[in-house]
Amino acid sequence: MKLQVAIDRVDMLQARSIVAQVADAADVVEIGTSLTKEYGLRALTRLTEDYGGQVALLADIKTCDEGRYEFDLGYDCGFAYLTVMGSASMGTLEACAASAAAHRGTMMIDLLECDDARIERIGGFVDAVYCLHTSVDSGATADPIGQVRAFRERFPQIRRIAVAGGIKPDQLAGLAAEGVEIAIMGSAITKADDIAAAARRCKDLTV
Repeated sequence: MKLQVAIDRVDMLQARSIVAQVADAADVVEIGTSLTKEYGLRALTRLTEDYGGQVALLADIKTCDEGRYEFDLGYDCGFAYLTVMGSASMGTLEACAASAAAHRGTMMIDLLECDDARIERIGGFVDAVYCLHTSVDSGATADPIGQVRAFRERFPQIRRIAVAGGIKPDQLAGLAAEGVEIAIMGSAITKADDIAAAARRCKDLTV
């Protein structure tokens, strides 16, 4: 299972410092929505130029429209993963998928607030990673392992799954056992006294 470390609500200097500290342990480093909104993708290219050769970088742009434009821009700025909201139109999702294929990047579909009917409708993007996501405002996921197990039973056609929302280190082994592709962790790593050590400990728990 891959470990994704999410960086949010910090300034650019702090973001650079955190990327440097986690790059050796993380499989993916997420430049969170707050950073993409505050600085913009072109300004964040300095991170992809400096660290893109060490670790895959994800821009959590949460695309809702203008899918081809936003995804082409994100990949051109050096990001390997980009996010689109599952609530976006099928036209937007298809445009994002086409851009991902053209750039050999990965599309992550954020399922925040998507009901079962919606997930069933958009579940055919075989190359996409589908992210089970509990929002910050809603609090941590109470039982992410059970959530993943139930999701797989309802949507067996969806093979690539990520999970986010207050994931704790002691949940990582169980998530890996459920076949989760990416576990996304934020403050459990980025707020630790020793960020690099926390990232290494969490990575050790994913295998």
